[in-house]
Amino acid sequence: MRYLHLLKSPPMRRLSAILIADIHGFSTLVEADEEPVLLRQKALRDDLIDPGVAGEGGRVVKSTGDGIFAEFASIRAAVRCAIALQTALIAHEAGLPEDRRLRYRIGVHIGDVTVDGDDLLGDAVNMAARLETLAVPGGVCISDTVLQMLDAEQQAGFTDLGTQRVRNITRPVRVWQWSDEAPQGFEPLETEAQAQKIGFCVAPDGVTLAYGDIGLGPVVFKAPNWINHLDYDWRSPIAGPGLARIARHHRLVRFDQRGNGLSDWEVPDISEDAMVSDMAAVVEAAGLGRFALFGQSQGCAFSIRYAAENPDRVSCMVLLGGYARGALRRGAPDQEALHTATNTLIREGWGSPNAAYRHIFTESMIPDATPGQKALWDERQRVSTTPANAARINQMNAQVDVSALAAQVAAPTLVCHAEGDRRIPLEEGRRMAALLPKSEFVTLPGSSHILVDGTEAYEMFNDRFRDFVARHAP
Repeated sequence: MRYLHLLKSPPMRRLSAILIADIHGFSTLVEADEEPVLLRQKALRDDLIDPGVAGEGGRVVKSTGDGIFAEFASIRAAVRCAIALQTALIAHEAGLPEDRRLRYRIGVHIGDVTVDGDDLLGDAVNMAARLETLAVPGGVCISDTVLQMLDAEQQAGFTDLGTQRVRNITRPVRVWQWSDEAPQGFEPLETEAQAQKIGFCVAPDGVTLAYGDIGLGPVVFKAPNWINHLDYDWRSPIAGPGLARIARHHRLVRFDQRGNGLSDWEVPDISEDAMVSDMAAVVEAAGLGRFALFGQSQGCAFSIRYAAENPDRVSCMVLLGGYARGALRRGAPDQEALHTATNTLIREGWGSPNAAYRHIFTESMIPDATPGQKALWDERQRVSTTPANAARINQMNAQVDVSALAAQVAAPTLVCHAEGDRRIPLEEGRRMAALLPKSEFVTLPGSSHILVDGTEAYEMFNDRFRDFVARHAP
């Protein structure tokens, strides 16, 4: 008993609502105009942010360089404060050129925290910090736990970003976002999202892969292409309707390629070999026998290689907007220059508040889409991976070449390509079809690389897809 006084008392814990905010692109702003930017930031803190936090009963725990970490006793007060601050900040900066505005991102979460003097530590703090990174500049991201604690009026202002993987948090978390520029015009396919079964498997090199399984009928296995997100795809007006159309008549199995979506993001290897190996891992985990293989864009090249190496698995293939050789394998200087420019846009402009970055990249992919569809497609890309991973995937795609393997594919193949495709030239689609011994080639109307619901090309492709798979798939 005489030694009890030597034992440390357990740390004090309490339930707190945590708000974390920082300025998007602050280092770049400071580099361009240091003293005025720092003075503006201080004025915003003194005149708007700190009084706003205090006005909702919160306290600023500490400054984080270009942002703040605040605690509230009420989660509704924390969310109310976050939205009020963003609304006021956006209005305050509206008169400045877009590239000079101070635009905050805010994350809000609730949970147990450990009290360390005036500081707070714990999982709730970490989660709020990760949610902040998912928010658009001028936006607020909250966890599903927070959403369920809000009243109906507060909930109505948030849109569903789906289940997300966040750095250093092992469990996936469902995320909701408020933004004064929230895209409108598409009703998320909630029924399909809830019907989809999501599973996980491990690739030979230890990378965790997420795959989805939905629908009944002939099995269609979709190869990975560009940026995917198993959950958020159902909230995309570009990806969602097409996936739903396939799943109404087939069993659709697809997966998030390594480096994006719900699969592991921090991976050592993003390569053609890894992608084809991942396809094999998902096929085994999902228990697939023979199936129709669907490839889109670079997924066509991966499909060709997989079919050549696994002829017993593939009953037929449908290839859309694809190529057998990437931009750096075509011997075309203009294609190489376009690839270099695209990679620069991805690295520098991914998630940028500057609309010019998004406009250039989006226009090359879906020029036939409406402004609302383009905005939602851009948001899907932003939340599905990092700029570095997107650039790595783009570089991998540019270097692929399965031309020699195409002649070994025995499966009947439907090849479709938009006549005005601004991303992949029509000639590359025709060349790919010519290399495949049992192919049918269909030219689709329009200029979009990714087909858009409501267009003639979309309807034409889906009709051909269903008919072809019905003829060839078990």
